[in-house]
Amino acid sequence: MVVVSVPAEVTVILLDIEGTTTPIAFVKDVLFPYIRENVTEYLQTHWEEEECQQDVSLLRKQAEEDAHLDGAVPIPLASGSDVQQMIQAVVDNVYWQMSHDRKTTALKQLQGHMWKAAFTAGRMKAEFFADVVPAVRRWREAGMKVYIYSSGSVEAQKLLFGHSTEGDILELIDGHFDTKIGHKVESDSYRKIAGSIGCSTNNILFLTDATVEASAAEEADVHVAVVVRPGNAGLTDDEKTYYNLITSFSELYLPST
Repeated sequence: MVVVSVPAEVTVILLDIEGTTTPIAFVKDVLFPYIRENVTEYLQTHWEEEECQQDVSLLRKQAEEDAHLDGAVPIPLASGSDVQQMIQAVVDNVYWQMSHDRKTTALKQLQGHMWKAAFTAGRMKAEFFADVVPAVRRWREAGMKVYIYSSGSVEAQKLLFGHSTEGDILELIDGHFDTKIGHKVESDSYRKIAGSIGCSTNNILFLTDATVEASAAEEADVHVAVVVRPGNAGLTDDEKTYYNLITSFSELYLPST
């Protein structure tokens, strides 16, 4: 087994979600298809609710900003439009954004609310790799703090950890960060995270499957290890020699233990 020693100055472990703690297949084959398959029914059921109307107006505002883009789908104003027509416009807009892998706040907000409804109703449970929860428990026993940094919203992150196949494991996480603090490919984001936690960047070990994120974190003097999991994108030979690679969290060795 490969063993990667965690530097003695590390007191915080920062985790990516997709491809690191959670199989990419769960995100790709369960979470996103759920939106496509259920968005019409969800909008019809919740249309009159304030939260749903806020989601729709945010999507409409985004659609106005996107008007110049090829194939963009406008969402008409409520006045003079029949509800079914409007719902169809919202559905078409969501499909268009998802087919272009857009990460707009408007789209994420609706997705987050739909997932929340599904998780709380027990229609869905988040999957984690088998090594994740035991390792996080071990790190915490060793006095480490554990934080999440994902491009999925903090709300969506909490849903995953609160409704998992391992039960509610939210108490194992000290805090959550999303792209509101900055994008994962920008080194400044990692400095802001350290500032928010109240530690130095070299007190953090970041675990991610994406070398562009690892590189940005390293620029900020954060320690990194690249997580190699089934279904993750392949690495170049240079990346394989340059980065510390792990295939399981159990391969991290804490000097304090």
